Amino acid sequence: MKKLRKWLSGLSFRTGVIVLLSCVPLYILSALQFMLPIGLEAKGVLWVVFFGLAKTAQYGGLTILGASGYRRLKLQWVAWRKNKTVNRDGI
Repeated sequence: MKKLRKWLSGLSFRTGVIVLLSCVPLYILSALQFMLPIGLEAKGVLWVVFFGLAKTAQYGGLTILGASGYRRLKLQWVAWRKNKTVNRDGI
């Protein structure tokens, strides 16, 4: 397990962000599959699969980013929001 964590931590910041963002469509799929006209058992299986993949992508992305990558991502998000607000106001 430690070997896997070390390997994931060695991946780039960009890879971590991509893996982390891939959990969003998987969460959406895990919710939308309930609208399919299939049996309840199949819906349950699909939910477990998609929700499990989403959680795996989420924790994998956080492991790749690490604490410093998470801080960097948070700072970039704040800067983007600030820039978006400034540009919208025309200042």
